[in-house]
Amino acid sequence: MRLDAHQHFWRFDPRRDTWIGDDMAVLKRDFLPEEFARELAANGIDTSIAVQADQSEAETQFLLQLANDTPGIAGVVGWIDLRDPAVETRLHFFSQFKKLCGFRHILQAESDDRFVLHSDFIRGVQALRAFHYAYDLLVYPRQLPAAIRLVEKLPEQRFALNHIAKPDIKAGLLSPWREYIYELAASPNVYCKLSGLVTEADWEKWRPQDFAPYLDVVFEAFGTRRLMFGSDWPVCLLAANYAEVKALVGDYVRQAAPGSSDAIFGENAARFYGVKAVEWTCN
Repeated sequence: MRLDAHQHFWRFDPRRDTWIGDDMAVLKRDFLPEEFARELAANGIDTSIAVQADQSEAETQFLLQLANDTPGIAGVVGWIDLRDPAVETRLHFFSQFKKLCGFRHILQAESDDRFVLHSDFIRGVQALRAFHYAYDLLVYPRQLPAAIRLVEKLPEQRFALNHIAKPDIKAGLLSPWREYIYELAASPNVYCKLSGLVTEADWEKWRPQDFAPYLDVVFEAFGTRRLMFGSDWPVCLLAANYAEVKALVGDYVRQAAPGSSDAIFGENAARFYGVKAVEWTCN
């Protein structure tokens, strides 16, 4: 099974989607499964994990409805308020949806770099384990020290680091991101998504060699059993099309980690999220 571990859907709403600025005009429209199905078919990918882009339960319900109507969506990473004292009640409600496999909070938007270490947030993440849900970590490098502490506090919880923690590829900066990645990867319950790379580079002038130092780090730190390909479609369209994003990772894998393509392009994500092989079709 070839699985894209990270992509998004939305019906564009300028009042809600304020993160899509004027420099992101290509994203100011609807992105739905029918269009994405064509991208997957053209690139030899079978299925995907749809990840939240808005912090609301309405977003979670929207993605779950798409997944229900679209057999090819293997799983959904949604959103709930993990700080809610009644978080277990909300998790129990959502447990009826079989394709829901995890949750995410847009931590990169939080001004407090230690947001994940607030006791109410830790309690919410801790509650996920009883329902067998994963947690996706979306952070900037400056937020990695707190993420490392969170992971250490919850060694039985499965975590997926999104977008290799968004290092400043455009500026060519490696430290302290590199050191933090090695420390985070020392916890075996953390996986890493090879996603969101092109949007951290120069959108107009990036070259494949720009990413090699960063891929070298995450491959050494996590190994080929804890890395997952993700397109970050449609956000990737700011800098590259789907085929270019897939080729960027695929070419590196062929050169630096031959024999690991099946794991990185599907097996690891299926194991991490607990999803089964499906064939992409749209009802």
